[in-house]
Amino acid sequence: MWKQFLSKLPRKSSKSDASSGSAHSHLSNNGMASANGNPIQRTSSGNVVSSRSATVKRTASAIFPSSVVTSIEPLLLFKDVPNSEKHNLFISKMKLCCVVFDFSDPNKNCAEKDMKRQALLDLVDYVDAGTSKFTEPMIAASCKMFAINLFRTFPPNTRSSTGGGEAEEEELMFDPAWSHLQLVYDLLLKFIESSSLDSKIGKKYVDHSFIARLLELFDSEDPREKDCLKTILHRIYGKFMVHRPFIRKAVSNIFYRFVFETDRHNGIAELLEVFGSVISGFALPLKEEHKIFFWRALIPLHKPKTLGVYLQQLTYCMTQFIEKEPMLASSVIKGLLRYWPVTNSQKEVMFLSELEEVLESTSPAELQKCVIPLFRRIGFCINSSHFQVAERALLMWNNDHVASLASQNQQAIMPLILPALERNIRSHWNQAVLNLTENVKKMLSEMNEELFTACEKKFEDEEEKRVAMEEKRRMIWERLETTAAFQPVTSNTAVLVIPAITPPIAAVLS
Repeated sequence: MWKQFLSKLPRKSSKSDASSGSAHSHLSNNGMASANGNPIQRTSSGNVVSSRSATVKRTASAIFPSSVVTSIEPLLLFKDVPNSEKHNLFISKMKLCCVVFDFSDPNKNCAEKDMKRQALLDLVDYVDAGTSKFTEPMIAASCKMFAINLFRTFPPNTRSSTGGGEAEEEELMFDPAWSHLQLVYDLLLKFIESSSLDSKIGKKYVDHSFIARLLELFDSEDPREKDCLKTILHRIYGKFMVHRPFIRKAVSNIFYRFVFETDRHNGIAELLEVFGSVISGFALPLKEEHKIFFWRALIPLHKPKTLGVYLQQLTYCMTQFIEKEPMLASSVIKGLLRYWPVTNSQKEVMFLSELEEVLESTSPAELQKCVIPLFRRIGFCINSSHFQVAERALLMWNNDHVASLASQNQQAIMPLILPALERNIRSHWNQAVLNLTENVKKMLSEMNEELFTACEKKFEDEEEKRVAMEEKRRMIWERLETTAAFQPVTSNTAVLVIPAITPPIAAVLS
């Protein structure tokens, strides 16, 4: 196919062809040439690209450079060489593994792919054994190989963003190169975990640029790749303490871009899972930097409509912060109220679930800072015509801690909740909601019978006033309509037109 494609291109001058042939001959000696005979150049980022064509082949979840190898000389195994030569063999194997193949065609370069696979397996065993310290050239060669094989550009995400709670099963995308990528990820993980890696030397190569590009890979659609990445990121965070502030800042920027710009990212749940364990390790008292991350990066993650994908991990991060500093509980509740999804019932159910978990870690003193707006919102949810929202809001009262908080703040809570319960009993359509409403009403009456009676009487009085006001308003409109019917119509007079219903439609409506 490449020969047919190149035959259609205009021929260059003989001088240019000669220089190209010379470069091809030089690179072929190193075992690295493209399938069409063009020389291969390395970019500053370490990727291998063709100098004659910028064409790349798109796989299911990534775009790999279309560079392959015509021949690779097999290398010896580590067990077959003396210890003095193992460092050189390690670097040679790493250089061999820097060649990137096209895995979209499983029948292409099978022998070369298998050689590279054997080399990676041998490297994994050697690193896992940890027989000797890694020298700086070994570390440099390793990081270069990881960068060339792993760091790549993903195609645009063409999937539509679905509602967070609507479990629409989407077909998972799997990378055809995973059998090869998995070995590289295993090698990277063992390399980072190895006691043979000196973090003082390693931090020069596992630098900010390396970490930033590693974080970009979390946008992969392949769940297996994201699972490997979250383990590797956690190990890097633990090993290279000097890079911890940068990692937190870089992840914050990913969250900002997701919430306020793109509304699309495939790895938010995995990043939050990593940071759940990171937050649990924060020293007390919490630094201001950590609180800013909490306020500006985590709480706004409740805004996107894809919240359901990462709700569990986000809730865990919220509760970890509250355990570290209980005074942040009111900030979480206010954040939930700020982003409350009044037009998305499925997301509203999720907010109520998270709210219950947050309230379990909330002290009465913190609840008093937001008790009025919180229980006013819960009252609105109890009156929701969507039975799942109403049911979830009523089920919160079965939680002993929530009931205890309500009991300690009954003077503020009962006047807000009792009217909502009464409205449900009078007008809600769902029988399960009606049964739960009766249970909560009974619980409130047992909590403080005197206050309950006073609130009930106040509600009855307000309902009578409301009905009287509605009747008064109706009578006023009737008088206006009657008066307008006897007034002469002029060109500038507004006329109330009552639409006439034709007999067939009237029969249907009746």
